[in-house]
Amino acid sequence: MNKILKYLLFGIAFIIVGLLVGFKLNDQSSSRGMISIDDGVRKLQETIYFIQRNYVKSLDNDKLVDDAIQGMLDGLDPHSFYIPRSEMKQMEEQMTGGFDGIGIEFSILEDTIYVVTPIAGGPSEKQGIMAGDRIVKVDGKNLAGVNITNLDVMKNLKGPKGTNVVVSVARRGVKELIDFDITRDRIPLYSVSYSYMMDDETGYMRVTRFSETTYDEFRQHLGELIDEGMQSLILDLRGNPGGYMTMAYKMADEFLQKDKLIVSTEGRISESKQRYVATSSIGSFEKGGLVVLIDYGSASASEIVSGAIQDHDRGLIVGVRSFGKGLVQIQKKFDDGSAIRVVISEYYTPSGRCIQKPYDKSSQDYNHEIVERFESGEIYDESKIPVPDSLVFKTAAGRTVYGGGGIYPDVFVSTDTSGLSKFLTDLNSKDMFRGFAYVYADDHEAITRNFSSSRDFTNRFEVDKELLQEFKSYVEAHGLTFDPVGYQASKKYIHNNLKALIGRKLYQDDGYYPVLHQTDNVLEEAKKLMPAARELSETGKFTYED
Repeated sequence: MNKILKYLLFGIAFIIVGLLVGFKLNDQSSSRGMISIDDGVRKLQETIYFIQRNYVKSLDNDKLVDDAIQGMLDGLDPHSFYIPRSEMKQMEEQMTGGFDGIGIEFSILEDTIYVVTPIAGGPSEKQGIMAGDRIVKVDGKNLAGVNITNLDVMKNLKGPKGTNVVVSVARRGVKELIDFDITRDRIPLYSVSYSYMMDDETGYMRVTRFSETTYDEFRQHLGELIDEGMQSLILDLRGNPGGYMTMAYKMADEFLQKDKLIVSTEGRISESKQRYVATSSIGSFEKGGLVVLIDYGSASASEIVSGAIQDHDRGLIVGVRSFGKGLVQIQKKFDDGSAIRVVISEYYTPSGRCIQKPYDKSSQDYNHEIVERFESGEIYDESKIPVPDSLVFKTAAGRTVYGGGGIYPDVFVSTDTSGLSKFLTDLNSKDMFRGFAYVYADDHEAITRNFSSSRDFTNRFEVDKELLQEFKSYVEAHGLTFDPVGYQASKKYIHNNLKALIGRKLYQDDGYYPVLHQTDNVLEEAKKLMPAARELSETGKFTYED
């Protein structure tokens, strides 16, 4: 495998593992079965006290206790863990779906804070901050050219709802800095990153997490697509690490008829034994073509949705084998703001599958399993996927599916990596595409007059020789040699990235995602498979010709 790709994917895999925070209940615990203060507990107390009194160096007592708790949890499984007080707020923001701030997506380029886009409905958008604006000062404090970091930006811009901050921005075409006096507000973190109609009948929706707001967002986007005439849906769960189980079975309920089992859980205590079935009150899309996209980063709640759809033959699962997290956690919060999450049960798909991959190894080996899939070639070659013959199950229509290690796709489609090159990696790592897109869009303001809409832009805009020459000059002016061989190898992706980011500057997400999708081979295959998905849903039969 290409060495650059290998190490890039290695990093991605560990980011994904770090995001696996899915759990069932927010803060519920039971006093039943709690251990008494016996010899084992006294031994732990005495150990901490002995270390505190005698260790050669002074210790942070809170950290000592934190480490003891983490040590206990490390011996259980990879998904029971401790959350220190310092990390709890950020974790809760991810799951509650929001934070307090000014409402922008930003990127740091050349030690300058660029506004990627103001968040729709947020205070920055209402005040008139625009994509491409450069944040120079915050409350009079200079933030340009001072080795600024993402953490520095968040410390200066985030703050309690109702508080004010003055943001000074530089805007192309305006000589003086523009001051915006912004009142911070609650900023939503959306679970549904984007949805749109790909053609007259086929809708697309990408869901990135399962937080408190996911189901409401999903319902809203689904309703809008149905109103636009959607007959078939591509649900993109690639890279979705999971979250609340409640959100997962509610989403699956939208696709399944009343009384169909969605998921069941089994554990030692009575609270861990549950069955969730589809209801009559939910079900906006029980008929119609359905394809679900998954990959090695699709975990937990994503696998609940995929497994229910697959086991009931409601739609096709397309992509590569999912992560394989079939464990359910509950959370216990402590008075100091920290918390623990402990696995209380395993979940099972309607056919009886537990898709949890083995965890009888060290945490390091467990986390490394994703990298091993790349090294073995499984991500690119379906024949390399280990098939557990002892864990064979049947869907409602009698199709064979497998347990023990993730959801196996009905149709294996790997991401096309044929256009990767070191030059493309260098362009991405140095953020050349985004930086150039800002400059190009600002220098060619008349470009929007050439297109009637974002869809018109997506269909007709081309990276011509003049634009490419400007990009070449920009790249070389920023210390990177323009590699003609690398350019030819990655031409498709280079042109697509340029077009997508220029489109985002001009039309925000409507000019971005549809362009990116033009080089998404997994998505293109999903569109081709839609007739087969409809056939499966209607007849229980699946006919596929590669």
